[in-house]
This record gives sequence, structure tokens and C-alpha cells, in this order.
Amino acid sequence: MISHRHLLGVAVSAALLGLIACGSEHPASTPPTSSQAPAESAEAFIARINQTLEESTPEMTSAMWLSSTYINADSQRVAAAANERWMTQRNAFIEQAKTYDADAQSPVTSRALHLLATDVAMPAPRDPAKLKELAEIASRMEAAYGAGKWCRDGEAGKDCLDIGQISEILADTANSSYADQLAAWRGWHGIAVPMRADYQRFVELTNEGAKEMGFANTGEVWRAGYDMTPAEFQAETDRLWKQVEPLYSQLQCYTRGKLVEKYGDTGEVNGLIPAHLTGNLWQQDWSNLWPLLEPYRGVGSLDIGAALRGQRDEALNAAVAQAGGLGKLTAEQQVELSRRADIEIAEKMTRLAESFYTGLGMPALPDSFYTDSQLVQPRDRDVVCHASAWPMDTKGEVRIKMCIKPTEEELTTIYHELGHIYYYLAYKQLPPMFQNGAHDGFHEAIGDTIVLSMTPDYLASIGLIEGATVSEQAVINSQMRMALTKVAFLPFGLMIDRWRWGVFDGSITPANYNTAWWDLKKTYQGVAPAGARGEDFFDPGAKYHVPGNTPYTRYFLSHILQFQFYKALCDAAGHEGPLYQCNFADNPEAGQRYWAMLSKGNSQPWQQTLKELTGGEQMDASAVLEYFAPLQTWLENQNQGKSCGW
Repeated sequence: MISHRHLLGVAVSAALLGLIACGSEHPASTPPTSSQAPAESAEAFIARINQTLEESTPEMTSAMWLSSTYINADSQRVAAAANERWMTQRNAFIEQAKTYDADAQSPVTSRALHLLATDVAMPAPRDPAKLKELAEIASRMEAAYGAGKWCRDGEAGKDCLDIGQISEILADTANSSYADQLAAWRGWHGIAVPMRADYQRFVELTNEGAKEMGFANTGEVWRAGYDMTPAEFQAETDRLWKQVEPLYSQLQCYTRGKLVEKYGDTGEVNGLIPAHLTGNLWQQDWSNLWPLLEPYRGVGSLDIGAALRGQRDEALNAAVAQAGGLGKLTAEQQVELSRRADIEIAEKMTRLAESFYTGLGMPALPDSFYTDSQLVQPRDRDVVCHASAWPMDTKGEVRIKMCIKPTEEELTTIYHELGHIYYYLAYKQLPPMFQNGAHDGFHEAIGDTIVLSMTPDYLASIGLIEGATVSEQAVINSQMRMALTKVAFLPFGLMIDRWRWGVFDGSITPANYNTAWWDLKKTYQGVAPAGARGEDFFDPGAKYHVPGNTPYTRYFLSHILQFQFYKALCDAAGHEGPLYQCNFADNPEAGQRYWAMLSKGNSQPWQQTLKELTGGEQMDASAVLEYFAPLQTWLENQNQGKSCGW
């Protein structure tokens, strides 16, 4: 997810200073010191920032887009230079903001000043040389991640696999051997080793920038952006985790037992789940373990992936038949037809997701969304395949960047990314400073709330499964599939920033980066590597959000909020019965209430926005527990007599 105001923290722009000079009556200049009287009123200052963002965002996002979709030395150079220019201007804005008494301003101006001071993911030092160095490091780390490959024979350029191909090995838990999964997992984590020195320097530079802003370190900057103090926010996330920890513990116990049944002694590591056996590179999503963990074989089958692959193959077979059969096609033509089938199913999946939002009364996506988005992986260049949603300007030009494949996980990811897109469209009428989620967890929760409404009834209505079977066993199967994505993620969503907060405040030193990473994975996830992972590795860098410098607690919060949102929308739709059965597709009342919340952006404290939708001002995981109540009871019965916990 990218936001306009987030550009103040990690943005790139092309010739931004020039744009400010020629596009505004207030050209960029040395900001006044705190002892000087401001050269303009606070209202005029915020208006200038909004105008700057409106004028410069297209160039900023274009530079970012190119650096992610055309990874080469040129795009890195452009992105780094643009980043440097914008961070220089952002620092000037922040310095000038300090000269105003926020409490003496109107509520709108006061909020904008507060947001300017706290929504900075990458605080940059004022020293021009250090700022330039930071921009170059940021661009270099993201490019290294995007171009990362594992060469199985150890020789670059031979038998090398990218992240998608490596993920396929791990995902095929039914057929990939223990050794194959371990080799693939280790292979991908090896791409992060060269990032370690860069990341250490990155931390030093951003901490310097944070201190110049008046914060203790970068982590404190991140925690200050939630309409509460950093300490209050950390305590709030601890409280939410304690609510859901018992449910996760039961799922971890059941999963570990099944892995031991399959792999014997190698199915666990001292009571912990081996990291390479969850079907996912980072152990954040266990849905690929479904063949092993399915409670009741074949009951209420929800094999969405098979349906999607079947549709893709039908499109390919039709194209081949129209061309006269395979015998009439050259190898190059066969590849091209296969490529067209990939594009066709990717667009079909995207339009299917769009139809859920339009069914709620939201607008159709602009034509440019489909012509300009990256829906499939290009064949001719390196790209960052990590899914993301982009507002290309402040007026409604939007697109997504994905490498879509016909799988259930990819389909739900599209529904998720379109949640960001519709948030952008809903708040585009606000000043750019307020064009963001109520807090970053809101932004991540929007599309996932829609995913919760993808019930068996809904999936049957769009032709991806046969008529849904209603039985106790089918309910448990359905809940298990959802839990392998939603519940399995919860501790991972928390521990990444716990690691970075420690790195930023110095309690985790460069000498124990990797040790601390695995200590936290053990504490929160009950996961461990199959072999020693010493300080010659840099395993945090194998997760995009670390080299990409994206705060991650937002994802944990979103996994709490999405259930709160879901319950509120189900109530609005008049749903009766168990929460997990609710499907609010095509319900206008739910759509109107959701759109009303989205339209508020970040123009008011999130507590107020949450209250307008749910009736309460506090994030609360009780809806998570209500949703998964049948599964939790079932897991507790299955785990009787086992030694759960770690």
C-alpha cells in the first residue's frame, strides 16, 4: 500500500524542488529556525504542502513505479536521486512545522501539523551527504530484494530460481520433499546476506534523522502516528495479542502434531515448528499445509485454485484450437499463447474482485487501471512481484502491481489490494495531507474485510465451487482454511516490528541481529530453523518489508480490525446467525456505511472513525474469537493430552 502522505516519509519524486519553485508561489527555501517567526501562516503552510503533493505526486509515484517494475541501474539511479530531493524538501517542511504552535491552530491545521511530524517511515538526516547516502541505500536494498535469486548449483546464472519459483516448491507441501523444501527456504534466505551492512548503516542514518525530528529513534517515530503516545500504542498491541494468543497456541499445537506425524522427529525442533515446513517462506501463511491439516477430507470442498487453473487452461486450449492445434504452432507461438492465457485469467480474477466492490455500490475502476497495472510477471526484466496498490496522483489514477497466478492465495490478495484502491478512490476528494487511512492498520483491513465475506455461499454464487455443503464438518473445514491464513499470521504481524523497534532503540545490536530475529520468532510464532542460523546470515532481510522499510504492525492491527469491520457490516446488512456465515455481498446498506468510513481518510482521529462504523472507539479482538469459536473448540478437543505451548 502506498499513500500520498506516506510519500512524506519514503517518497521519490522527479525534479520535485523544481516543481515546487515553478508550481507554487512559495518556492523551496531554507526553513526558518524555531527562534524565527514563521514566514507564512500555518494555514498557508499546510496549503502549500497540499499543493506540492498534488503537483508532484505523479512524478514521485512514477519514479517509484519504474524502480519496482523495471529493476536496473538506471531506474535505481533515478529513484535514489528523486528520493534524495524529496527527503530534502520533506526535512524543510518538518523544520518549518516546528515553528508553529499546533494547539493554537484550527483543528484541521493542527491535525495536519501533527501528521506531518509523525508519518515518516524513513526519517532522513539533515546533512546532505548522509541524506544522499540514505536514499542510495534504500534504493539498493529494494532492488537487491526484487532481483534476488537462488542458484541451485551455486553458480550465478545457472539453474537460478526467483522468489515465485522458490515459493512454488514450498507451496507444494504434498509433493516437495523435506530436503527440497529446506534447500529452497535456505536458498531464498541467502539473498539477504549482502544487505546486512547496508541495513546496519540504514538504521544509523534513520535514527539520526529521527533524533533531529525530536524523537529518540526511528521506532518511536513509527509508534507516534496512532493518535496516542508511543508507549500507549505498544501497550495496546500487547493487549490485543493477549486476546488472540490462546487461539493461535491451539493452532500451532495441532499443526506441529501433524508435521510430526508426517516427518517424524524432523517434523519439530524442540517443540517448535520447522520454518521451512509451513509452505511459506516466512511462516506467515500456512494455507499451503491444507492437504496435511484438512480436518475432514473432502467435506465442503473449497478448491478454488483448481477452478481458477481450470479456467486458465480452458482459455489456453481454446486459443490453441483456434490456431489449428499445437502442430500448427512454433515453440515461440506456444509460449505467446500461454502468456495470453496467463494475462486473461489474471484480468478475469481482478474483475471478479472488482465486482464485489461495485456490488456494494462503489464505482467501477477507471479504464487506466487495467491498461497500466502490472498484473502478471514480465518475461523480459526483473520486477518486484510483491503485491502493492498505488495511487499515481491525488485525483483517482490508481493501479496495482502483482505477478498474478491462478491460485486461491492470489485471488484473495487481489481482493485485499482492491481494498487499498477503493480507499484511495473514496478519500480522493480530501486534501492530500488527509489522503490516508484512519491509521495504517485501517488501510490494510479494508480488503481483508471483503475477503471474510467470501463465504462458501459467495464462492458458489460466482462459480468457483459447487453448491456449498452445510454441516458441522464443513464448517470446521472452512474455518480451518481461514485460520491458516488469518490466525497463523497474527504473531508474525507483531514480531517483525518488535525486532525493528529493538534494532532502532539499540536493545538489539548488529552483533545479534539474526539471533534476536529467531528468538522473537520462537517467542511469538513457536517457529525455529532446522539448523543453526548464526550472525553470518541476515534472515530479516529475506522479508520484503525489512529492506523495503515498510512498518509492519499495521498488518497485525488489520487482522484485528477486519473482524471488527466485518461484524459491523454484517450487522448493517441485517445478518442473523453465526458470524462466520455472514456474506454482505451486494448489500447497499453495508456498502454505504463502508464507503462513508473510507471517505473520511485520515481527516480525524481513528478512534472517531472506528466509532462511526462499529459504535466503539477501541480496537478489540472479540470478533476474531467469535468468528473462530467453532474451530477453537474443535482444536482444543483435538489437542487433548498433547503438550501445547513452547
